[in-house]
Amino acid sequence: MSDVFDINDLKRRMEGAVNALKHDLGGLRTGRASASLLEPIVIEAYGSTMPINQVANISVPEARMLSVSVWDKTMVGAVERAIRDSGLGLNPITDGTTLRIPLPELNEQRRKELVKIAHQYAEQGRIAVRHVRRDGMDQLKKLEKDSEISQDEGRVLAERVQKLTDDTIAEMDKIVAVKEGEIMQV
Repeated sequence: MSDVFDINDLKRRMEGAVNALKHDLGGLRTGRASASLLEPIVIEAYGSTMPINQVANISVPEARMLSVSVWDKTMVGAVERAIRDSGLGLNPITDGTTLRIPLPELNEQRRKELVKIAHQYAEQGRIAVRHVRRDGMDQLKKLEKDSEISQDEGRVLAERVQKLTDDTIAEMDKIVAVKEGEIMQV
């Protein structure tokens, strides 16, 4: 169609927004243990901050238990503090260089709060996708104005950009619906 307009660039950027949504939702606690739950936690270590997975190994020995094996025994206290202060409502039990983290049952109120947060993440993702769409449409208008593409080409490309936007937002909605189901499952 047109060599001057790259719809694949828009697609890549929209996929980036979907991946960011998946990452954000991975940090929300559901009823099951998941190593991704601890990924957002950062540790004060060696004079700087670093992600927990750079100072420890995270595993899931049981459905409602996380195990964090800290590599450097001097870091155990810092890791434990970071987990407690993370706002996830977790209380690690220290056993040498290993922290066992039982996941308590979520009450109905907390489940509803988590669903609200999931919807906020989804809205941020939709906004990011719409920004990418706007950038693409602006680029098309400029190309049309500069006579690099015809009005017909511009209309066809605009329809493709809109379809890509609609498909991406629908994919995000499905991802959030699945996460909401996981959160509300008792």
